[in-house]
Amino acid sequence: MHFNLAATELKPVLSIQDLGVHDPGIAWQRMQLRWELIEELIGGTLQLQAAGRRYLPQEPKESDESYLARLRRSVCPPYYQRLEQMLAGMISRKPVRLDNVPDPVQEQMMDVDLQGNDLNVYLHSLARTCLRYGHVGVLVDFPRGDEGDDTPVTDFNRPYWVSYSPRDILGWRTDVVQGTQKLTQLRLLERVIVPYGEYGEEVVEQVRVLTPGAFQLFRKQASRSRDWELISEGQTTLDEIPFAVAYSNRIGILESTPPLEEVAHLNLQSYRVSSDLSNQLHIAAVPRFHLYGVPAELDEITAGPDSAMALPVDSRAEFVEPQGTSYNFQFQQLDRIERQINQLGLAAVMGQNMTNQAAEAKAIDRSQGDAALMTVALGLQDLIDNCLRFHSAFLGLPNSGSSMVNNDFVARTLEPGHVAELIKLRLNGDITQETLLIQLADGEWLYDDFNVDQEIEATAAQQQSRLDAQAAQLDANLQQLPGQPNQQP
Repeated sequence: MHFNLAATELKPVLSIQDLGVHDPGIAWQRMQLRWELIEELIGGTLQLQAAGRRYLPQEPKESDESYLARLRRSVCPPYYQRLEQMLAGMISRKPVRLDNVPDPVQEQMMDVDLQGNDLNVYLHSLARTCLRYGHVGVLVDFPRGDEGDDTPVTDFNRPYWVSYSPRDILGWRTDVVQGTQKLTQLRLLERVIVPYGEYGEEVVEQVRVLTPGAFQLFRKQASRSRDWELISEGQTTLDEIPFAVAYSNRIGILESTPPLEEVAHLNLQSYRVSSDLSNQLHIAAVPRFHLYGVPAELDEITAGPDSAMALPVDSRAEFVEPQGTSYNFQFQQLDRIERQINQLGLAAVMGQNMTNQAAEAKAIDRSQGDAALMTVALGLQDLIDNCLRFHSAFLGLPNSGSSMVNNDFVARTLEPGHVAELIKLRLNGDITQETLLIQLADGEWLYDDFNVDQEIEATAAQQQSRLDAQAAQLDANLQQLPGQPNQQP
């Protein structure tokens, strides 16, 4: 038995557990303690306020009424959310390039999940989940394969991709198959909404159990039964589980740690310090009305712009405002935490130091940062390649092609001199048209969704059309020469 540190106590994680189909595995239990704070921060201020004392402790001798008033005034700055979204945007800032992907698969990438999201939008969501939890999984599902029939593929009856966060990947088993580690069992938690009554809805949990070539679907529906029931099972057309994974901070098979975990704790610290400062300013930073030389037994005195006071001789009344020097330390603490978040967040994932430094040092940090974030990009690229392979296999296509996920995370526009050199190389025949177009596209000289392959095909067709027109004109000119027949046989 070993112990993991939870929010307030040590919770044991047994090394041997007899689990049901809906129970999370041991690795899941080890990881989930690291997810809770991050998920609360993603929920924003309202989520943290709902959590109450768990993330904003009540001070000793602080009354419940005062604590609730302070809790309602507390606002969580969205540092973690902003950083996660920014890093995911760096990865998805350019469209995914597909090479040699069959036309039917390319067309279906315009709605990759049957929910209206194309591959580029889908990639951004995958990147955020991968950075949030440490990894993300995608199942390529094909309901037609469940029945094993030969129904023609249509727009609504085709493979589609479903993403799962680590929280929804309950358990798994692996084995070495032909020298490669393969999944032999996978349990995925899903939530579906089914009709209830004439207008109502019911949220139902279900667990999908996948094995190579087969599936089972268990469901727990409160309106029908309190137990988990097997509602469907069948065969699939693939001899492997069509599930691909991308990691941002891997520690094992389907096990990882959130790369921005420490940023989340700093964000929580900022929330607490900000709450304390806001409460102090609310109570103490307001000028107070003080009376000097007035007997204590005097009736209550009203002060205001529309009232007057009659005071005893040698007494006075004035407003006293605190100096506020102690608040400066609170503001400095908030600024320090924000700098730590910027430096730790970008240094942990991007490898960049956000302080002033020499150009050479910035270049070194930039290359290290690119390498760190490129690990995430390459993992997502490998995930997409595997999903394309599963997708093509479901359609019975022999080839799946490959993808290229953006690895240029900050805009690097080519200088005009570099462009001139590239054009010169092309005119001299030292590089191909494809190389020139790729370099111009990567150098921000062409529009974002520029397709090199389509441009080459269009250029070739245009040149062929021009040659055909020239040949036709030449034939017409030859026919008009003296001694030539008007029409060719």
